[in-house]
Amino acid sequence: MSVKTVKAVVNGQTYNLTYNSETQRWEAPATAPDKSSYNQSGHYYSVQITAEDMAGNSDVKDATDAEIGSSLQLTVKEKVAPVCVIVSPTSGQLTANSKPEIKWTVTDDDSGVNADSIVLLIDSEEVEGAISKSGSGNSYTCTYTPGTAMGDGEHTITVRASDNDGNVSSDVSLTFRVLATAPNLSITTPEDNGWFKNASVAFSGTTDGATLKVIVNDGEEQTVEISEGAFSGTLTLTTEGANTVKFIATSASGVETTVTRTLNLDTKAPKIISVQLVPNPVDASQPFTISVEIED
Repeated sequence: MSVKTVKAVVNGQTYNLTYNSETQRWEAPATAPDKSSYNQSGHYYSVQITAEDMAGNSDVKDATDAEIGSSLQLTVKEKVAPVCVIVSPTSGQLTANSKPEIKWTVTDDDSGVNADSIVLLIDSEEVEGAISKSGSGNSYTCTYTPGTAMGDGEHTITVRASDNDGNVSSDVSLTFRVLATAPNLSITTPEDNGWFKNASVAFSGTTDGATLKVIVNDGEEQTVEISEGAFSGTLTLTTEGANTVKFIATSASGVETTVTRTLNLDTKAPKIISVQLVPNPVDASQPFTISVEIED
């Protein structure tokens, strides 16, 4: 045997092979590149073999060789799965939006994200609508907006994805709440279009809202305490005549219900200006007219 040296080059790394008399082959231990071959041309690393004999003759083969090129195509796969991060909504968030935008990212620093593998589940059901994906290769930002309004209450979203080497990410999940329904609000007293001689007016009612405020004539807000769904208090009318009073109940997610009352304030008593009795004197058992002039 006149072979002098055999060398292999893998991804720029040179290995000197030695002859194994038992196997009658030239061999050397090697280390695979630390990155997946997916992003290489043809999805493999080309291995180049150079054999030189004692006379200086040499033969070079690589992955392009028509006869043995396929055996010089080294496929390297990564073992690290992609990483998914849910951006919005946040865990435990309470939203009044029944069709909230769901946003998340998927990244993989090696073989890259398989965009077709990106999955979103809402309440354990895979979404049917199209997921919007921006980016490419190693990073995607994904968004999805439900086409049908989500009901009030808790909802769980789950995302997952695979890389181009088939590694599947762990499921990433979180739970949030939707409260899109406006709160109930009932004003027991005062009645609409009521008349009052005192500016201080008592009110009462019920609501399932989280907070309640009262506003008279678009003035300052008055916060009212709610106890087991009921409330009461007093408000102050600020204008002689008609006053617009708004009772505003707000849910925990910010949805409002407003009830408006018109309350009339009249603090001035009527003044009797003159009285006429016609005729006067009047005959017994005969009719007469009482005519009164009043200023109010």
